[in-house]
Amino acid sequence: MKLAALALIAAPVLSAGAALADTSPIQTGYWESRNKIGIGPVTLSNKIERRCLTPKEVDKFIDGPSNRHYACTYPERTIVDGKISMSGQCVHRKKGTKIDLKLNGAYTPTSFDMKVRLKWGMLVGSGTSSAQRIGDVCPPGSEIK
Repeated sequence: MKLAALALIAAPVLSAGAALADTSPIQTGYWESRNKIGIGPVTLSNKIERRCLTPKEVDKFIDGPSNRHYACTYPERTIVDGKISMSGQCVHRKKGTKIDLKLNGAYTPTSFDMKVRLKWGMLVGSGTSSAQRIGDVCPPGSEIK
């Protein structure tokens, strides 16, 4: 597995983290996230994303973030009183490669901050995400695909 594959699972985990549920203190809408991930001093990904988060994405996050390359499970998950903590494992859908994850963060109705720690064999990666809700209305084409 290439080192960049760590970024492939962390970026969606971090950016999807902006929403929790319509009934939760986090609001759906148009969000901007700043996501950074790396291994030691090497930055693998550092980007800003804007996405529309709907109730469907909220439900996916509560179940535990995954993406099209990795299926993730989080047997340990706590989302309460402005704090979030998840521990689990992601498995590459085609190759079977396993990566352990630990996520910790805090949220308000319009913001989110999270740290992630990834472990793949002997490699250890870390990342951060800071997200802000920037609007009620999402521009056309901003929905998560």
